[in-house]
Amino acid sequence: MDYTLPKQDINKEPFMRHPPRYNRKGILMRTDKVYKCEITNIVELTPTEKLFHLKILNDKERRIFEFRPGQFVMLEVPGFGEVPISISSSSNNREYIELCVRKSGRTTNVLHKAQKGAKLGIRGPFGTSFPMEKMAGSNILLVAGGLGLAPLRAPIYWASEHRDEFEDVHILYGTKDPGQMLFTYQYEEWEKVDHIKLLTIVEEASKGWRGRTGLITDLFKEIDIAPDNTYAIVCGPPVMFKFVCDHLDGLGIPMNRMFVSLERRMHCGMGKCCRCMVGSTFTCVDGPVFDYWSVLNLKEAI
Repeated sequence: MDYTLPKQDINKEPFMRHPPRYNRKGILMRTDKVYKCEITNIVELTPTEKLFHLKILNDKERRIFEFRPGQFVMLEVPGFGEVPISISSSSNNREYIELCVRKSGRTTNVLHKAQKGAKLGIRGPFGTSFPMEKMAGSNILLVAGGLGLAPLRAPIYWASEHRDEFEDVHILYGTKDPGQMLFTYQYEEWEKVDHIKLLTIVEEASKGWRGRTGLITDLFKEIDIAPDNTYAIVCGPPVMFKFVCDHLDGLGIPMNRMFVSLERRMHCGMGKCCRCMVGSTFTCVDGPVFDYWSVLNLKEAI
């Protein structure tokens, strides 16, 4: 018996009234724009990390460019490619953008050879951010390992510029050895000027080191944590997240009050290349900032 399907106008179906947006570029069109920049200053932090001050050349574009702590930009070295870099400067600074870059590949190696006056390009800002306003009235615990202090620097600026809005602010920072510590010239300012408690530790002490030696979780023994009134931000290598966040969970801090930054395998920053995809989640678009509860539900995220 033959059966003929009734005539249908698919455009009148409920699910077509709000069709899915498969074209991510249509949503993120503004992030295609390249801001032409100039290197105005270079600070050598370690043999492998440098801090670049970038000034957007167009006055109008420089005034309208804004970002939130935790976001990143795609940094283009003309002729050599582009790389995702977390913004390390204050979100209130409209004069220049600070990017901490580790020498780790072709593009970053070329960038480390650049001098003041070199022209670069940036796209963005991209991604989610730390919910700093939500943390107002609470204690903030900022935990960084190695290069993780670079993305953590923006929320540190936020906390210092809005210091009266927060209770106790602690920075716990650990590296492999003293020679890998970043932004050492700011430690005294954070403590004396901004009244932020800073604790540092290294895994391997070098000659002349008089500070703490051990794992970053050892620093938790030196501070009092009120779990019901504390937010935590953790940045560093993914292997560190589990140890630190599990320790914080054991201290009673809820997982939805812990935030981490995942910059895993990011390449295009717009969810088009799929290199950073974890399940159905794009690290560059849906992140890089996630609460730890969400991270535990992302298979192979860490």
